[in-house]
Amino acid sequence: MAATVHCEQDPALHQERLRALRDATELVSGKWKFGILLNLYNYGAMRFKDLQAASAGITPKVLSKELQDLEDNQLITRTVNATKPVTVSYALTPHALEIQPVINALVEFGLKHRVKIKEQLALAA
Repeated sequence: MAATVHCEQDPALHQERLRALRDATELVSGKWKFGILLNLYNYGAMRFKDLQAASAGITPKVLSKELQDLEDNQLITRTVNATKPVTVSYALTPHALEIQPVINALVEFGLKHRVKIKEQLALAA
């Protein structure tokens, strides 16, 4: 079955767009990154323990890895605060704010999808 063509696009441009999509999805792939970004967007800078509490179910090891990945990709900043004891806080970079409309769109889609599935299950019952 042939693919439906939705636009007349140069094949090279199409390949570039596919690579860009793969890059973007790899950047935020996994179970936790979108949630971490959403928490930082909603609550502002957060300490490690607060992020862990807001991301119910995440282990400290996984949270550390996800935060490191997000920091490596310039989506969050890590700030060591000169407090006693020393605390570390994480915040979104201006670059990360560019992904917020995508996160909002996914949240909206997820909410609508949940309603659709619940309605479908109710009809089947």
